[in-house]
Amino acid sequence: MIIIFASAIGRFPIGGNAWSDLQYLLGLRALGHNVFYLEECGPESWVYNWETEQLTTDLEYPTNYVRNCLEGLGFENQWIYRAGDHSVGMGIDNFKEICNEADLMIVRGSPISLWREEYKWPQRRIYIDADPGFTQINIASGDSELANTVEHCDRLFTIGQRIGAADCLIPTIGRDWLLTLPPVALPYWPVTEDDGATHFSSIMQWRSYREVVYEGVTYGNKDKEFLKFIDIPQLTKQPFRIALSGGFPDELSQYGWEVLPGWIASFSPESYQKFVQESRAEFGVAKHGYVATKGGWFSDRSVCYLASGRPILVQDTSLSDWLPIGEGILTFRDQKEAVNAIEAINADYKRHRYAARQLAQEYFNADKVLSSLLEAAMS
Repeated sequence: MIIIFASAIGRFPIGGNAWSDLQYLLGLRALGHNVFYLEECGPESWVYNWETEQLTTDLEYPTNYVRNCLEGLGFENQWIYRAGDHSVGMGIDNFKEICNEADLMIVRGSPISLWREEYKWPQRRIYIDADPGFTQINIASGDSELANTVEHCDRLFTIGQRIGAADCLIPTIGRDWLLTLPPVALPYWPVTEDDGATHFSSIMQWRSYREVVYEGVTYGNKDKEFLKFIDIPQLTKQPFRIALSGGFPDELSQYGWEVLPGWIASFSPESYQKFVQESRAEFGVAKHGYVATKGGWFSDRSVCYLASGRPILVQDTSLSDWLPIGEGILTFRDQKEAVNAIEAINADYKRHRYAARQLAQEYFNADKVLSSLLEAAMS
């Protein structure tokens, strides 16, 4: 098939975000499909330049980032970055021909703010919700870009595995949400043989965006959850390293966290991968909204740790309904459970490392995840 994959690599130029999309692009290509990347900015491109620490509307910074991410992986002449009447990458006429011939257009996460006529030409369009709970609540609260994007799509998918469950607080907003999982392109994420890695680690934003409110309940970001676990380094001999964007790095350091600037660790796909693979395990605190809604959210960052043979210890979002917990993947709801799980991982580290890779292969292998996604999208 000819597939157009639309997302926001250039507008959010950090390695973790890039890998979230690269897993799809590489996985779809490995299945034999002809894949093209689209980034639609709307009337103008607004991007935060991490190097100058300023917003820029110039296309050079984001398009260089997209180019560096894609072309080294063989996607030359298969991407376009559009802002108003300007574009970089493929020629407009060439891209319109692709739209006319495309079997499928996939929109992941970020909404399409400007629905040009040619985006209606692919045979089928789907939307993948990468932020379960926040997506649906924002639509219910009147987010016109998200609502318009959803209306233009034939099928809706979500990585929230418990949407529709009796105790899940995520509203369906009257739509059918098909389930999918964050994929990992296993050939590009090999097991790294380093049993001597020392730190449990995380790459996180203190606050990604403003809180949302639904039926009088406020759902927040990681800042609302992390403070519950801030003194964990003082409860165990296990060292921790965080690549942190925002927040209070000096204060966290006083509690025993080793804190790095988030954008440096995640500046490029290569630096992000190096950070993950040099870690002993992941220690992940979830956004408050993911925990409170019990949506079964699972991180596209965690699949990278698993594929690398790195066990993960993550805050529970009601994962045990659909995922085996206890080997390779451990969860916690409070400090005591977190400390016990840290001890369990370190007590039999090789077993948990092996289990991590096995779980990546069984549940998150891009071949399996994307084959199922395409079957559901096109049936």
